Amino acid sequence: MTIRKTFCIIMLFLILFSTLSCVSADDDDRSYSITHAFVDLTVGKDGLLHVEEEYDYSFDGAFNGVYRDIPLKSGESIENIKVDAQGAYPVLKEIDDDDGYKHLKIYLYSDAAHTQGIKDCNVKIYISYDMTNVVTLFNDIGALQFKLWGEEWDVGADKLTASIHLPGDSGNEYFLNPQEYNETSSINNNTITAESNSIPKGEFYELLVLMPLTDFDDNAAYAKNVDKNGREMILKNLEDSINERNFWSVAYIILGLLTLISPISALFIYLRYGREPEVAYDGIYERDLPTDDPPEIVNALIENKKEIGTPNMKGFEASIMNLIDKKAITLDSGIDEDSEMSDLLLKFNSKEGLTDSEKIVYDALHNFSTNDMLNLSSFSNKLTQEDEALWFNDKVHDWEASVKDEINIQKYFDDTGSTIINIMGILGIIYAIIIAPLGFYTNLSTGFFCVVAGIALGIFSFAIIMMDEDIFGRWTEEGRTYYLKWNNLKSFLIDNSLIKEHPPESIVIWKEYLIYGAALGVAEEVYESMKLQMPNISEFDDDIIRYHYYGGYGMMSTAFITSETTNSYSDSSDFGNIGGGSGGGGGGAF
Repeated sequence: MTIRKTFCIIMLFLILFSTLSCVSADDDDRSYSITHAFVDLTVGKDGLLHVEEEYDYSFDGAFNGVYRDIPLKSGESIENIKVDAQGAYPVLKEIDDDDGYKHLKIYLYSDAAHTQGIKDCNVKIYISYDMTNVVTLFNDIGALQFKLWGEEWDVGADKLTASIHLPGDSGNEYFLNPQEYNETSSINNNTITAESNSIPKGEFYELLVLMPLTDFDDNAAYAKNVDKNGREMILKNLEDSINERNFWSVAYIILGLLTLISPISALFIYLRYGREPEVAYDGIYERDLPTDDPPEIVNALIENKKEIGTPNMKGFEASIMNLIDKKAITLDSGIDEDSEMSDLLLKFNSKEGLTDSEKIVYDALHNFSTNDMLNLSSFSNKLTQEDEALWFNDKVHDWEASVKDEINIQKYFDDTGSTIINIMGILGIIYAIIIAPLGFYTNLSTGFFCVVAGIALGIFSFAIIMMDEDIFGRWTEEGRTYYLKWNNLKSFLIDNSLIKEHPPESIVIWKEYLIYGAALGVAEEVYESMKLQMPNISEFDDDIIRYHYYGGYGMMSTAFITSETTNSYSDSSDFGNIGGGSGGGGGGAF
């Protein structure tokens, strides 16, 4: 159970992580987009780069303005900044924070008096400026590498159009990257024109131009000079960069496609190990107990499909009822002095002749008795104490192990397929946790494929881990017959019309139905049928009947829940550590 809870937590974190990219940081109901971006560059013979930008904003809701952050590398400078707008009245505020950026904050107003902000409108923003030390002159070539669109924009661009005017009209080479965003491009004399398709948020679109040195002035005061040859180095770096990007683009697709191995393998495992054998048994229902196995064994093999061969709490309760039927424990009643209500008491007689697992059940309850009497009505109160709950749960685990030892599971069930599928599920979740963040943090468009594939694999892996063991495992021929017979008895027990048609001949059979109904998880249904068939049920002087009549089954269920709840809140190892206390937290407004 602990492992399954761990996987639940892992999957919750994985699903939460996958939604982060879809969550907006804005609390208010507003949005905007850039429908078209225009960039016009002019490279002067003196090395000065003149930049003109136009952005078509579409605003939905009320806004105060826009901003533009222009990064500056070492030695670069920006000057002659001018701003204009169409559809609003702009006011520019320049901010220099010595952080390697030129920050432009452009306030937009809907009136000339600058008193009203903008709302639900389209606005064209014009920005122009000059940059120095951006054009680089090597010994053999002049070069400009400039991002027409940067990866730090809060939104993507639906479309971008660029014009680049060069100082000469021949011998120029240009490259636009990433290449997947190129829609059209051409060079005509000294002008390069380019048009991109949609550029997503977090991506860039970059121009690289190589120009003859003879196109520049001898002094070229506004250019950066590098005393080495540049052309071969630049082209090699460009090739390496393109190859690396292409490699990772393909790699993300392959990483995503590898997730298909899991469902394909699961299908193969099912076909190889999960299909049940053909058996001669074709019964519709069982009226008598199919075997003489004790109820805890039946519970472990039939009821607990998550881990076949391991009993659960329904089996523990059935074992208690079996001990009552064997007279190892008898029932008594008394009056609570405080509430004056009738209490259900268990009297412990002897554990002689009991199996090892039955002795553990006997001891687990006897430990809480006084003078060999346990008040079942107040049993759950005793389990609210941490040490008592821990001791009781340890005993329950000992009982589970003892029952498992009594079963030759290989005789009934082949868990090869379920074991393989669990290992595959664990590996699948680990792989999903690796590739989903990997795809999320890359700027490559194929990373999204990796994210989706990782999330899908994580969900699929979690699902196959949580499936019943007999989906990918399979019963042996003997085990399959065993399972079908006991499952048909279960169907008989919950079908009141069948019981009415074939009623038990004696109270002894009804008691067996109650005990094994508990083991199969249908004790309450059996008891309800019994009351319909035997209206005078309360008059029977039998401990099994009285145990149900006075709510013993429900009291024990409450006790189990109490012990598990007590343990889940018993961890106090963080006390004393700074920051480990309860409460605290924080709050605020924006």
